[in-house]
Order: sequence, then C-alpha cells, then structure tokens
Amino acid sequence: MIAETPRLIIRNWRDDDLDLFHQINSDERVMEFFPFRLNRIEAGEKMQAQCRIIEDTGFGFFAVERKSDCQPIGFAGLAQANVYPCLPQNAVEIGWRLAHEYWGNGYASEAARALLATGFDERGLKEIVSFAVSDNARSTAVMKRLGMLPDPERDFDHPRVPDTHPQLKRHVLYSMSADDWKKQKDNAISPGTSGS
Repeated sequence: MIAETPRLIIRNWRDDDLDLFHQINSDERVMEFFPFRLNRIEAGEKMQAQCRIIEDTGFGFFAVERKSDCQPIGFAGLAQANVYPCLPQNAVEIGWRLAHEYWGNGYASEAARALLATGFDERGLKEIVSFAVSDNARSTAVMKRLGMLPDPERDFDHPRVPDTHPQLKRHVLYSMSADDWKKQKDNAISPGTSGS
C-alpha cells in the first residue's frame, strides 16, 4: 500500500486490475483530452510499463481502490513529468484518472491530497506540478481544490501531443511548493479549526 485515506487505498497494480485500466484508457469521456485510446493489448503493455517505472523509480501512477467494496476505481500518482524541455527533467507531476462512473464523489481530490503528503512529507520534494489541456475544466478544478496555483508563465505545448490534435497541445500548469504545502497544513490545524 502506498497511501490510505478515509475512503481509499492507493496501492500497486495487480493483474486483475487490467479490466479497469483498459476501460479507463478506452473510454471516450475519460480520454476526451488525450490523443490516444488503448485497446486491451496496448492497455496491458501500458500497465506493465507503469509497474516497471514504479519499480525502477518509486514514482508512477498507482491503482486507487475504494475501501467500502475493494473496487478499483482508477489511478493516481506522483510521476516524473517527462515533458523536457518544457519542464526540467527532475520535475514531478501529480495526476489522476478515474473511471467515469466514479466521477463527482471527490475521490480524485482525496487521493491527490494523500499523494501530496507523500511527496512533500515523506519524499521531501520541493515542488509538485500538475498540468492539463487548457479546456479540461474538471482537472483544473481538482488542482484548485488541492490549493495548487496557476503558473501561466510555465504553460506549454505538450511535446508528445501530435500535430493532428492541435486542440490538445496547449497545457496549463499549476504548482505547489513545499512551503505552500506546509502553510496549508498549518492552517488546517491552527487554533479554532478543530471544533468540538
């Protein structure tokens, strides 16, 4: 297990997660802002590649499981951004992707908060970024709920989006520093906020 929240477990991938992984990466609603869809074979290869990345680096996208029924609902993680030269090679991004039927329950924000804690409190990261296609209001809304701030000077055209999808090239970037994270935590436990 990588992290735990009141409703979720963030864990390593298992072979029986492939159905969900394929579902997510082939669903037109989920993949609206991505240029590619994966068939089942491609999804299996991608999931195995993600497992290797996690094993090699400790970073990557992990399965997110709902505690109430042990149901995998998507994935989330901290990963090397891999968009050099748009961002430095050591940049770490936070990201998430949930199956459509689990949208609207706050699961993405809940998983991402636990991962921010992992990144800043356990890994000692100085900054975590997140980015999405500029029209992807659902993703940027999660970034805002997490307390990440827009950083328009670092918006960029994604180097791996093909020219055949120009509407998906421009990405907006949000960021959070370790100091911002500490302030957010301090504010959450400041006197008068605990209630009775």
